[in-house]
Amino acid sequence: MPKLPPKDYIQAVSFPDGITLHPIGVIHSPYKERHGTPRQAELQRAPSYYQPAIAQIELFPNIIPPIALKDMDGFERIWVISWLHLNKHWNPTVILPRGPRIRRGTLATRAPHRPNPIGISAPKLIKIEGLILHIQGIDLLDQTPVLDIKPYVTYCDSFPNAKCGYVNEMENAQEYEIDIFGKDRPTL
Repeated sequence: MPKLPPKDYIQAVSFPDGITLHPIGVIHSPYKERHGTPRQAELQRAPSYYQPAIAQIELFPNIIPPIALKDMDGFERIWVISWLHLNKHWNPTVILPRGPRIRRGTLATRAPHRPNPIGISAPKLIKIEGLILHIQGIDLLDQTPVLDIKPYVTYCDSFPNAKCGYVNEMENAQEYEIDIFGKDRPTL
């Protein structure tokens, strides 16, 4: 009979002082600098001619075996958890790039400058070739380290009627949000 963990296992382990993460892959994106990179994987309002960028996620074969991607090809979207490695500092409040020039609490925003610069993105999964995931609609810079990938599952990842605080108030006042390259974006 296998040995079961003790019932008080939560108290048996100390709270961590630090956490070590290792990249499992890297983003290959047409975006080489912050200026012009979309702020989200999916733009809320975009002109009819806008085409989301195509990018690739290269998974590292010494960390991820191909079998780890088994059954992933049936998902339309994936969550990409990344390390925003160029962000070395953060502030407890930020002024958003659009909307009223009001300081907001950093944790109430999607600002990339955070206590731990972890990014989340939900691009479309186009296809998988070995350990390369081809994706559409990326808001990450080229060479961004990937920490993890998870499938996007509508029933538990989508809450279309959820209140979004001040963001709901800004929705009607927003103009088009596009990357500066638009249809002239450089390709990989």
